[in-house]
Amino acid sequence: MVASTVDEYIAGFPADVRQVLEQVRETIHGVLPDGTETISYEVPTVRVGAKAVVYFAGWNKHISVYPVPAGDADYIQAIAPYQAGKGTLKFLLDKPIPYELIGRTAALLAAQRGGH
Repeated sequence: MVASTVDEYIAGFPADVRQVLEQVRETIHGVLPDGTETISYEVPTVRVGAKAVVYFAGWNKHISVYPVPAGDADYIQAIAPYQAGKGTLKFLLDKPIPYELIGRTAALLAAQRGGH
């Protein structure tokens, strides 16, 4: 079954994954306070205005944030350990989640997509 809301999507995960997804959600909204939520491509999506800015998804062993924005050398170095393919950041659930980096990613995406 495909979730129709972000709450429904997050509720479908075990408690430990739900907790991380809720914190990712809160982090994104902290930098995109005017963002609205929807489900797009079957995953939670935060839009600013009409533009989809950032997507996040839960898995059994990691969470992912999409897409990967362009950034300066410092940002590129910071995301290097999490880069999983050209457009995905993958954060393993058995390691500390760098929420600040996720917020930075969302802010960069918003600036580059004209959403902030």
